[in-house]
Amino acid sequence: MIEQILGLHPILQAGLATLFTWSVTAIGSSLVYFFKRINKNLMDGMLGFAAGVMIAASFFSLIAPAITMAENLNLIPWLIVFIGFFCGGLLLFIGDKIYDIYEKKHPLKEGKTSYKRCFMLISSITLHNIPEGMAVGVAFGSVIYGLDGATIAAAWTLALGIGLQNFPEGTAVSMPLRREGMSRNKSFFLGQLSGVVEPIAGIVGAILVVKARILLPFLLAFAAGAMIYVVVEELIPESQTNKKKDEMALFTLIGFSVMMILDIALG
Repeated sequence: MIEQILGLHPILQAGLATLFTWSVTAIGSSLVYFFKRINKNLMDGMLGFAAGVMIAASFFSLIAPAITMAENLNLIPWLIVFIGFFCGGLLLFIGDKIYDIYEKKHPLKEGKTSYKRCFMLISSITLHNIPEGMAVGVAFGSVIYGLDGATIAAAWTLALGIGLQNFPEGTAVSMPLRREGMSRNKSFFLGQLSGVVEPIAGIVGAILVVKARILLPFLLAFAAGAMIYVVVEELIPESQTNKKKDEMALFTLIGFSVMMILDIALG
């Protein structure tokens, strides 16, 4: 079975590898089915956990690789990362304002919940998954071009690392959605949907490997900016409305630690 997969064309392998990373996102999202009742302390804790995961992912999965890639491509690392990071946050800021204007013109009916936080959370994680999927695709596509250090084994190792990192990210999306009052099925669906872009981005990255390599540092930093904006604007402030705010802060530390360990251990 393994030999048959390794014998496939690298672009097909890129598709399979990113399907794997997507499936791990779905498994992480499925944790929403294991909680029968919506306990405020638990849900606020998961919101804090999600914030920690996203902060760690922003640096270890996005900014640090963006700096390294920019250096390898002889670009100006600080400039590329700054522009990408700021543009990513600015995009979510603009989206935030547009959503506020929409809600003013279309007021919510009594008893209805605003899903702005859900929208921003899904958007930021999805943006984060696009460059990650492209990174896997580029790793496989580089084998076709015979670029230095490019091997199928290295590409699969990268896919494995990104896939395992996607587990807490899937949870970080679905659990806050459940907290906002969405059904388990809808929370799971939207949680795993954030990872659907990875197979698409992976194949695109494998086909356009040379051009995609140039874009990756910017896209990685862009996704980091979007994630940090959501963390600062929505997740941490909301989790701190809990009476046990000190304990909610601990959940943020736990989320950061889990994601940091996965990123460092899996490279």
